[in-house]
Amino acid sequence: MSTIPEPNEPEYFLEDFPRDGFPVYIWTERPGTLPADAWTTETTHRDGQQGGLPLTTEQSLAIYDIQCRFTGASGAIRQAEFFVYRPSDRAALEGALERYHGGAPIEPTTWIRATASDVRLIQSLGVRETGMLASASDYHTFHKFTPGGRNQAAQTYLAAVQTALDAGIRPRLHLEDATRAPMDFMRPFIESVMEMCAPYGEALRPKFRVCDTMGLGLPYDDIALPRSVPQLIRALRDLGLESSDLEFHPHNDTWLVVANCLAAIRAGCSVINGTCLGKGERTGNAPLEGVLMHLLGMGYFAGTKPDFTALNALVDLYAAMNEPIPPKYPLYGRDAHRTRAGVHADGLNKFWWMYAPFNVPELLERPLEVSLTKDSGVAGLVFVLRQRLGLDVAKDDPRLREVYDWLMAEFDQGRQTSIEWEELAPIVARAFGLRSVA
Repeated sequence: MSTIPEPNEPEYFLEDFPRDGFPVYIWTERPGTLPADAWTTETTHRDGQQGGLPLTTEQSLAIYDIQCRFTGASGAIRQAEFFVYRPSDRAALEGALERYHGGAPIEPTTWIRATASDVRLIQSLGVRETGMLASASDYHTFHKFTPGGRNQAAQTYLAAVQTALDAGIRPRLHLEDATRAPMDFMRPFIESVMEMCAPYGEALRPKFRVCDTMGLGLPYDDIALPRSVPQLIRALRDLGLESSDLEFHPHNDTWLVVANCLAAIRAGCSVINGTCLGKGERTGNAPLEGVLMHLLGMGYFAGTKPDFTALNALVDLYAAMNEPIPPKYPLYGRDAHRTRAGVHADGLNKFWWMYAPFNVPELLERPLEVSLTKDSGVAGLVFVLRQRLGLDVAKDDPRLREVYDWLMAEFDQGRQTSIEWEELAPIVARAFGLRSVA
């Protein structure tokens, strides 16, 4: 066997995996297109509702308040967009605007169709910016309008942009289905919007949201347009758009939502639009907590950081609304940090960093856990007793063996579900001679 060097101390790669933070990107060569600043915007009150969240005004404002606690002074989430078509949505917008003008960190904006009539609907609401749906692919432009086509769609959108400018509202064009859209449409349309907005100055400088509406984008440079997310972002930057003029809004239909977000950022897009905990249309929007974890790893938010523990309240709120996140949902799912494997439990007992991706208890205020099953072994029982009762018990302790034998008998008799603490507690109390076990 070739010689393996034996260090005096273990190599933990602490520069990559700091004890007090999320994993860090150690660049071999920092991408030249990486924006100087990056952040996110939020769409729970719009796309979240489209995805099935039946929000009352009170629930909408509760979500807004939790997001504000999450982002704090970090600038991690800077805007949230609201529907305006129903009284409850307008009331939520009004409540959020009141909070914003009172010092809340997230600016409320609106979402409308790119029509002059919709712009007139929001003129008196007090927003400084609005999203405007501007479908970009021929799948939409040829079939959404009568008689249909690219030019009719563009003229409709441009009339709405002019109405917004006349009202002093900054237009944010949502290029729907951009990953199936021809540059022959998007390039002249974007140039026309920029030309139209130019006389109005920086305050009304247009933004463009690149929408991977069906989750068909790919995070690779060596894929042809329109599916290559990095090529698409660079093509728009080449039109003279700044990184802060661009947002990326993906969906998760083909499992690439976070990868595509990171590809967009690396290619020069400053802003990712999504939802906390990924709620949204069909398979969901970009989970902002996941994107922000990676942005922290890239070196953004070096000063004040978002408070990831604040999103535990959002987990609880969604559960109370009968819209819980999946048990194995990354970071915040009930079982996201739970193992059922004895070898993992043994590792947690010996050196818990062995089976923790980062300092989960501190950064998320969520515990590392072991479920007792036929596969969790004696080590799983040791972990649970330490966690529940603070008992440090050796594997060969006969009292532990008594409890373990009872546990194994349950599974030998055909049980399939894990053993809950409430069932185990009296067995532990009897074996260890404890008066009671909470």
